[in-house]
Amino acid sequence: MNDEKIMENLLLTTKGVCDLYLHGAIESSTQNVNSTFDAALEQSLCMQDGIYQKMAAQGWYANEQAQQQEINKVKQKFAAQNQ
Repeated sequence: MNDEKIMENLLLTTKGVCDLYLHGAIESSTQNVNSTFDAALEQSLCMQDGIYQKMAAQGWYANEQAQQQEINKVKQKFAAQNQ
C-alpha cells in the first residue's frame, strides 16, 4: 500500500468518524453529552481538513472548479423543488 492509498483511507475513516460524531451531537439527550460530541466533531473536522490539505499539496486530491452552467442547473433544480 502506497502513501496515497494510506492517506485516502485515513481521510475516508476520518470522514466516517465526523459523521458518527455529528449524529451523536444531534441525538444527544443532555447538554453535557452534546458538548462532548460537538468538541469531538470539531477536532475531527480539523483533522479531516489537515489530511485533505496534505493530500491536495501532493496532488492526490484534485478538485475541479464547477462550471457556472452546472451551478445554475443545480440552483434551478432546488428552486423548483422548494416551490
